[in-house]
Amino acid sequence: MSGLPAVLVGLVSGVLSGMFGIGGGLVTTPSIRLVLGYPALVAVGTPLVAIVPTAVAGAATYARAGLADVRRGLAIGAWGIPASVAGAALTRLTGGGPVMLATAALILYVSGEMLVRPLRGQAAGSGVAKPAEEDRRGAWIIGLVAGAYSGFLGLGGGFVIVPLLLRRGVPMKCAIGTSLVGISLLAVPGIIVHSLLGHVDWTLGAALALGSVPGALVGARVTRAVSESWVRVGFALLLGATGAWLAIGEFAGFLR
Repeated sequence: MSGLPAVLVGLVSGVLSGMFGIGGGLVTTPSIRLVLGYPALVAVGTPLVAIVPTAVAGAATYARAGLADVRRGLAIGAWGIPASVAGAALTRLTGGGPVMLATAALILYVSGEMLVRPLRGQAAGSGVAKPAEEDRRGAWIIGLVAGAYSGFLGLGGGFVIVPLLLRRGVPMKCAIGTSLVGISLLAVPGIIVHSLLGHVDWTLGAALALGSVPGALVGARVTRAVSESWVRVGFALLLGATGAWLAIGEFAGFLR
């Protein structure tokens, strides 16, 4: 089952990707599993197919507006590649259920972080932060952490990259744009490994991308035009509901 439902899932995830600098897998993975009815590991591997073009489209929009530290984003992506490969390979040992529960737990954690750690006035960064060279070197830490999560959970890694950049003093909009640059690289090795493991449905991935790429362009324009503080709370609540929904669904499956 793909077609129009998958395109609509891709559209929603693309808009959120462009708005918040995530790959979109936080929405796509639970939707593929619970709405479209695909196996757990297919729900982990397939979103990466759509994440790459979605992130590229969003990153280009932010970069043209001067809202992306491209060098830092590329460094994050490059450091994350080996960790992404390792994370994707690990799914072969853990199976689908634990991966889905890990995804649910991470979504709930990110939701809580977004609600309890406001941006303290950094919501409307107007341009690229100019980090000191020693600060930029921290990209390797962000890349390794984000890469491991990206490969293991089938997510772009932006849910890790954006909060870590914010903690290093990068303005919100620049963190979003920089995250999308990194995700553009991070997801590629995950696609390769998951494909070799048989976790990728290419038809489904193409349908997701058909919706997610234009969605990312729309989402990026929305964030550029408005303050993100109000929509940030709404998105955190959406993530919380999604994580709870996924966790309940997986636990119910164990009980059946």
